[in-house]
Amino acid sequence: MEFTPINTKGTLYLIPTRLGDDVPLEVLPISIKKVLEQVNHYIVENEKPARRFIKKISPSKSQKNLIIQSVNKYTDSSEIPSYLNPCLNGQSIGLLSDAGCPGIADPGAEIVRLAHEKGIKVTPLVGPSSILLAMMSSGMNGQNFTFNGYLPIDKNERKTTIKQLEKTSLEKQQAQIFIETPYRNDKMLEDLKSILHPTTRLCVACDITLTSELILTKTIKDWQKEKVDLHKKPTIFIIQRDY
Repeated sequence: MEFTPINTKGTLYLIPTRLGDDVPLEVLPISIKKVLEQVNHYIVENEKPARRFIKKISPSKSQKNLIIQSVNKYTDSSEIPSYLNPCLNGQSIGLLSDAGCPGIADPGAEIVRLAHEKGIKVTPLVGPSSILLAMMSSGMNGQNFTFNGYLPIDKNERKTTIKQLEKTSLEKQQAQIFIETPYRNDKMLEDLKSILHPTTRLCVACDITLTSELILTKTIKDWQKEKVDLHKKPTIFIIQRDY
């Protein structure tokens, strides 16, 4: 009889968080609460929001027992591989983003890559992704779309990039998704109104899942008559030109 060794490694759980200050279990499944109550090791984007989130979901959980490592722009990249050592020693880890799904437009993707290299089981949990929720709500091509992250800050480079995304959208019938730093959202919308073709459709999806949620898809011609306030509000932009 062949002996199969037991896998003693822990699991890396990818734990989605809220997109804002809505009631957690109105937008998150109970499975997240169950995992949070079992796991004490966490890799997070920023420690304070992560602790607040865990306390909100599981108020009886001891905060002093939490072992938290941060992965963000200040993290020494040489230290990151060691963050997965608890998994190698049989303990599970929760990976948390500041908002939405870890690994999607999020530095946690590097942790997931390393977990696969180390043979650690990766288990994604269900939760809100602003990118997918915006795409679902846009009425654009859900069969063919691309997330482009942030566009260039330089005015000329940004204009060139926007025109190229519009051209690609027309040629491939592909929805083009991108984001902006929240305090520059209003400027982005004005740029899109002035650069894009009048028949190009633009979806603006702001404060998704919150009471202040705004999701509108209009042609650029119609957007030029519209005024919305996106300042400092998390926003997804999607464009598609059909003809």
